[in-house]
Parts: sequence; C-alpha cells; structure tokens
Amino acid sequence: MTARPQTQPSLFIPHGGGPCFFMDWAASGFGGPADTWEATRWFLEGLAATLPEPPKAILAISGHWEEPAFTASAAATPQLIFDYSGFPEHTYRLTWPAPGAPELAARVAELLKRAGLPSAMSPSRGFDHGVFVPLKVAFPEAQIPVVTLSLAGSLDPVLHLAAGRALAPLREEGVLLVGSGMSFHNLRGYFQPGTRERAKAFDEWLTRAVQSPAGERAALLTGWREAPYAGYAHPREEHLIPLLVAAGAGGDGPGTRIFADEPMGAAISAYRFG
Repeated sequence: MTARPQTQPSLFIPHGGGPCFFMDWAASGFGGPADTWEATRWFLEGLAATLPEPPKAILAISGHWEEPAFTASAAATPQLIFDYSGFPEHTYRLTWPAPGAPELAARVAELLKRAGLPSAMSPSRGFDHGVFVPLKVAFPEAQIPVVTLSLAGSLDPVLHLAAGRALAPLREEGVLLVGSGMSFHNLRGYFQPGTRERAKAFDEWLTRAVQSPAGERAALLTGWREAPYAGYAHPREEHLIPLLVAAGAGGDGPGTRIFADEPMGAAISAYRFG
C-alpha cells in the first residue's frame, strides 16, 4: 500500500538576477560586491530541508512566462531557456535535466478549467531562468518532475488568486507549488538613492498583507497597487503576480515570511503558505 503523501506548502521565492548564483558577480560588470546574492543562494540551498518530505512533483509559476491563458508545460524532457542576455558565456551552458510531468500538466489544466479559468498546455515549453536558476540551487539533483505554469497575459491579480485556489488540491497530492519572481523588481532602481527606504516600505506592507488572515490577505494583495511605493517597486507587475497564485493556493491560515535580504540596495522577501 502506497503511503499518502504529506501536504506540501505553496511558496513565493526570489529567483535573483539572471544566472546570478552561478557566476562571479563582482567580476561580471553588473555592479555590487561578490556576495550580493549569497544570502539568497543559502536560503535556496536550505529550502528542501524545510519541506515535510521530498515533493512528488513541483509546479513552478514563473514571472518570465506569459500567455493569453494559463498554460502548463507538458514536455516530458524540457530544455533550458536561456532568456537572459549579457552574462558570462559559461552561464549559457548550464544544465539542469529535471524531467517534465505531462500527466500533472494535464491535471493542472483540468483544475483551472473546472474553476472556469482559461487554460491550455504547451507540448514544448522548457524551463526559463525563473524556473531553472532557483530550482537548480534548491534541488540540484534534478530528479523531481517539474511542470511550469505561465501567467495569464492580463496579469489580473484577482484571476491569479483564483488560479491558486483552483490549484490548491495539488498540495495534498504531494505537489510543491512555487511562485518564482521578485518582491521588488525595478531594474532602474537598484543601487539608486532613495531605493532602500522605498523598497523597505513596500516590503513591510507586503509582509503584513501576506501575514493577514486569508480574506483580508486576498483583499490586500489584489489591491497591491495601493501599497506604499507599489509602482516604484513594480513598474510592471509580472514578477509580483506569482505571489498571488501562491497565496491563493495557501489555504486559510496566514502566510509567513521565510527569508529577507537587501541585495543591490532593495529589500526582498520570500513567503510560505501552509
């Protein structure tokens, strides 16, 4: 008799800047000291140990993939998508051969469809850097099957919160839901005067919202643009919206902040639900 899998949490994690965990940051010409992303790397390296058991599969919602409808990757052997530019040559030869999970992709699409949400599947989509860069650090053995889910092109926070709710049953099946983005993502704001205070104010608001009971949390997160310096923290919101999916899947309890740092002079956080 197969043991019932333990319920996995849903997470929102920072995926850093490009292939930042696999290069000499100080020598790259992108600015910042050599240890700019070390705290984030250490956090990701310890992530697996915080889970109730190794996940049966991972569903990663990436801030680097948008489609008209929520689209699940159904490739059995996904390839890496090097969707960054200007980084050292060796970062375009990284490998991370985690298998896909076509059956899980079909279940994801079906759960979304049952909830009345637009859904589709891609037979060929690989792992963009919002997926393979952090997961290569967190799960270097690349043995756990991974399905990627796109954002819906509208970036509507209500829609993405609903998607998370629709996908919540996967957690009880041993699937780890990972929203991959950045809680601060203003490329022109890094290392700039005034950014630290603005990013901190937004991060503190975001953390209070995440830690609120589910009903209040939903209202706050869907109205995130009312937060202090929201437009500065996210001139475009694609790196924040994966948090809405993670929060929607998180159930009724409050979320918790599980990581915080200030790389490049801007506060970032990671959150866990369940």
